[in-house]
Amino acid sequence: MQKAIAMLMDEHRRIEQVLGSLEGFAAAVAGGLDSDRARVGRYAAFFRGFADACHHAKEEDVLFQRLVERGFSRETGPVAVMLYEHEVGRAHVAALRRVSEGSGTLSAVEAQQVVHEAASFVPLLRAHILKEDRILYPTALRVLSGPELEEMAAAFAGFDRAQREDGTWDRLQSLADELLAAFPPDLSAAEGSGVACW
Repeated sequence: MQKAIAMLMDEHRRIEQVLGSLEGFAAAVAGGLDSDRARVGRYAAFFRGFADACHHAKEEDVLFQRLVERGFSRETGPVAVMLYEHEVGRAHVAALRRVSEGSGTLSAVEAQQVVHEAASFVPLLRAHILKEDRILYPTALRVLSGPELEEMAAAFAGFDRAQREDGTWDRLQSLADELLAAFPPDLSAAEGSGVACW
């Protein structure tokens, strides 16, 4: 596997872990067993900081841009679908963040909103990851040249290095570990998911 694509896929595995944890947390909220508003904010912070600001930024600023330069459209087709799904995911995460900014324990309405947002966001991002892993990334490997892929890997490594130097990487990984410890993911939950068509 080419290094740049392997880096993105490794990030997918981490995101999937925390998606599973969010799913477990939402189930606890639905069952009335957890009303931890601060934890809602920590999930939002992970997905905003790691899945979006780190991972999606690499895709949008580097990978997708390379594909557009090779003739892929931002308005239709695979890149357009991925960009749209990134925006939909951001809206779900923003909704979770807004709930977390309240005070006291979650109200019944807020708890219902957390459950709803998680029930929409988790399958969306799981399917999105599958489409990238099984369709978009293999397409990139076919259409981009070796030097282009190496430049991507260098750009990704530089981004990661900057995050490590300012402490962002360690903070986000510690946050993921905390969430996974509190609500370990059901690893069978994502099995059997299909890949949607573009």
